[in-house]
Amino acid sequence: MSQTSLFQDDTSQSDAPATLAAGQVMRVLVPYPVDKAYDYIVPPHISVQAGDYVCVPLGNREIAAVVWGEACGEVNAAKLKPIISKYDLDPMPKAHRDFIDWVANYTLAPRGSVLKMALSAPAGLTPPKPARGFCLPHGMEDIIRKGLSPQRQKVIAVMADGQTRIAAEIADMASCSAAVVRGMADKGLLEEVSVYNPAPCMHPDLNAGRADLSEGQQMAADEICDDLENGRFSVSLLDGVTGAGKTEVYFEAVAKAISMRKQVVILLPEIALSNAFLERFKKRFGCAPALWHSHLTPAQRRTTWRGVAQGDTRVVVGARSALFLPYKDLGLIIVDEEHDPAYKQEDGVIYHARDMAVVRGSLGKIPVALVSATPSLETMLNTWEEPYGTGRYKHLVLESRYGGAQLPDIRVVDLRADKPDRQCFLSKTLVDAVAEKLEAGEQSLLFLNRRGYAPLTLCRTCGHRMECPRCTAWLVEHKRSGRLHCHHCGFHNAIPKNCPSCDDIDSFTACGPGVERIFEEAKTLFPDARIMILASDTAESNEEMKALLAKVINNEVDIIIGTQIIAKGHHFPNLTLVGVVDADLGLKGGDLRAAERTYQMLHQVAGRAGREKDKQGTVILQSWMPEHRIMKAMAASSHAGGRDEFLSVEAHEREVANMPPYSRLAGIIVSGREESLVLDVAKALGKTSPQGMTEEGYLINTLGPAPAPLARLRGRYRYRLLVRADKKINLQKAIAHWVNGVKVPSTVRVYIDIDPQSFL
Repeated sequence: MSQTSLFQDDTSQSDAPATLAAGQVMRVLVPYPVDKAYDYIVPPHISVQAGDYVCVPLGNREIAAVVWGEACGEVNAAKLKPIISKYDLDPMPKAHRDFIDWVANYTLAPRGSVLKMALSAPAGLTPPKPARGFCLPHGMEDIIRKGLSPQRQKVIAVMADGQTRIAAEIADMASCSAAVVRGMADKGLLEEVSVYNPAPCMHPDLNAGRADLSEGQQMAADEICDDLENGRFSVSLLDGVTGAGKTEVYFEAVAKAISMRKQVVILLPEIALSNAFLERFKKRFGCAPALWHSHLTPAQRRTTWRGVAQGDTRVVVGARSALFLPYKDLGLIIVDEEHDPAYKQEDGVIYHARDMAVVRGSLGKIPVALVSATPSLETMLNTWEEPYGTGRYKHLVLESRYGGAQLPDIRVVDLRADKPDRQCFLSKTLVDAVAEKLEAGEQSLLFLNRRGYAPLTLCRTCGHRMECPRCTAWLVEHKRSGRLHCHHCGFHNAIPKNCPSCDDIDSFTACGPGVERIFEEAKTLFPDARIMILASDTAESNEEMKALLAKVINNEVDIIIGTQIIAKGHHFPNLTLVGVVDADLGLKGGDLRAAERTYQMLHQVAGRAGREKDKQGTVILQSWMPEHRIMKAMAASSHAGGRDEFLSVEAHEREVANMPPYSRLAGIIVSGREESLVLDVAKALGKTSPQGMTEEGYLINTLGPAPAPLARLRGRYRYRLLVRADKKINLQKAIAHWVNGVKVPSTVRVYIDIDPQSFL
């Protein structure tokens, strides 16, 4: 029996007393993978309305859910279970409930699964338990401290401001132990009171660190603020070169929203970006924003969720899931680095946060600002005027760097002419440039978007390649751990002494470079330099990453070797050279967006160089294909029009090929642990797939099935089908009708990816 029918049975059969049958019946949506809201009867002692958070029985459990509206009366009320209780919170706003419905319909995901993202911290539904807090008794601040130990005197000094604090906070501020604080309370030197963790970001200071904006910045800020004041939905692309001060522009809009008692969500693609961003936010508003990402503790998630739902928290900064928090009065949405592929959720409910942010803004009649130095082609198409685009979005452009800093000089090194030494990867041109910067006391960044030591471990005797046993992927050698790692499923293993194929001893060799190998080469070339690797696996926590970034900012590092984690959002005052070790890396493979993403990555990492007014930046791109249009576009990007020329050519190629954004795609992924069953389902889908012209005269075609490029992932075999259709087709309706007509065994899963970004 399917999960859906199981849940239906649980809610339709009940031994609820018949006396409740006369009560009001409401539809309640539960946060489980079901697509419909179930009917529950409202007991006489409870009054509910649409949007209320309630506790309901589901099977043998009691779960948190949301009232979705009045019931249609299709189920006999005598068979219904009653709502158990209502939580003491304002209802979820209608705009957010409409948003959940819209996302479910668009992504073809169960409505309850989308709701689960909004109820992601159910502990926040109940008020927090009070903690043990302490304050200074009235008049104690003036006591003569004769006879008190130095530690207790420090505590009295800290508490003299009259604030109430928990023991850990007092101990931290007074440099003593929590036991000292509790001992003072026992002797009456401190008064014990109950305290609650306050919602984060309740009282931002709108003028704490307001920057002086240029004329262009002020005009862009005024555009967004005007839409805010007038309660108007709009989408604005805030487009400016790296270092143009785009953040300060949208901070003005954030301040305006706060002054109107509205809430703001700022989406960032990477958790690592929040470190630098938090410092800027604190400087501007005098407090930290609320954070929302997967690394928060349960207590932090509970506090933030409740603060958002109650409307106390004014600003949330988070990853893509922050968009689904149930804001009481959302007034502004910011999507920073809108082009970033990290905004696409690839499992569970498959959605693109940038696109869903636009939908949320439309439903709530609020402005949305998309921010990028390298906007996606989809976004640019919406800013270009007809006939080249739709003209739906405003285009707010910042043409120069803030404070008079100049764009870096960009040079392309032809590796065919300037070959690195054998078993080395840095050209003489790049090595000389790094040496020059070391002599000048300036920093260099060597960029390679590949973690580990080497991407492939190969037997020199028989050619055997070390593969992941669970994925169709090579194992990556990591010198730091001394092991081979799979970057897809997390599998790792020691490097074998003997080749498993030919049994030869010590025959394995590392092929190709990762950041650890570049570190090794740089250390050999510059033995006295202070060199650091910055990648997602070099810091195990957000705090460790923050500490590493602080070392760079404080000029405690000469050469940084980094992956994409350092390519965007960071400002390093003394960094004047960026060397891209393999500028061609992103062009390998047949990805639809390979050229666009490679250009975006190179442009973003180039933007780290020379961000101070008195320090000219230099960028060196090492390439085996210097004649490629990406390299030519990068070389031209230091002057106006270089990027737009690249996007124009990219748009023309997509249009000729009838690929997005000029058509629509949907991926159908069939996966399971038994390959034969997966293949049978994939073939059945292929036989009934939509092909040819529709009755309305629109074209739709399906390719496949074929093994996915990652044909096995985490032990599951995978086959893909790809649907391409005219933009006017109701693609979701066509796919739902098709896929629902094929019987799928319980051990096989069929995922639907509307508007796929990855084809692995």
